[in-house]
Amino acid sequence: MNTDDRRRRLRTVDLARTAGLSTQQIRNYEDAGVLPPAGRTESGYRLFGERHRQALLTYRGLREGYGPVTATRVMRAVHEGDVPGALALVDAAHAALHEDRVSLRAAREALGVLAGQRTEAAAGTGGLRIGEVAALVGVRTSALRVWESAGLLAPRRERGTRYRVYGPADVRDARVVHTLRRSHYLFDQIRPVLDGLRREGGGEALRTAIAAREQALTARTRATLEGAGRLHTYLTCTEDTVRG
Repeated sequence: MNTDDRRRRLRTVDLARTAGLSTQQIRNYEDAGVLPPAGRTESGYRLFGERHRQALLTYRGLREGYGPVTATRVMRAVHEGDVPGALALVDAAHAALHEDRVSLRAAREALGVLAGQRTEAAAGTGGLRIGEVAALVGVRTSALRVWESAGLLAPRRERGTRYRVYGPADVRDARVVHTLRRSHYLFDQIRPVLDGLRREGGGEALRTAIAAREQALTARTRATLEGAGRLHTYLTCTEDTVRG
């Protein structure tokens, strides 16, 4: 335990009270590596200090934006001396947020396709064949087959002939895929857009879902920024203590 910690010794119950936790949670956090190892009295009781309090605050800040699993892994890596590993975990979480934003951007573009789109031809005839859909969308039939193989399209098959039959929703999905592929979106980025469209059942419902997801992403991004700031402060203080 360093000089600052000796000046401000905290019992398990003291540290627990600073964060509104139980003493058992504090013990669990130490065992999990969220907190650095505690000192011990001659009788074996844990003794914590200012560094432990800062570690606890850092973890709680990280947990809000990165979730408890990642926050625990980050703090454990820091306390094991693997700062690059801890920062890699932070980077991975930020990359995942970026991918979520890419998916939302793709969904917004899909809404543009849905606006004013017409599928009456498919509805009126009971379905379109692959060549008709290709001409309607403006792609080759081979493209439709590739998209189907990738799980993006799922036209029904006609009994007996096994010919593909595209209904209104299939034509809509083909138009969405075509537009997003022209914008260089990958299949893995397009798939959740189609899943959301099918789940919500229409353009207006999808628009509402996108707005809610954007709000949630904004809140989470702000939380990750705050958590990353706390981590930076904690790392700086830890490094200063080691140098001192």
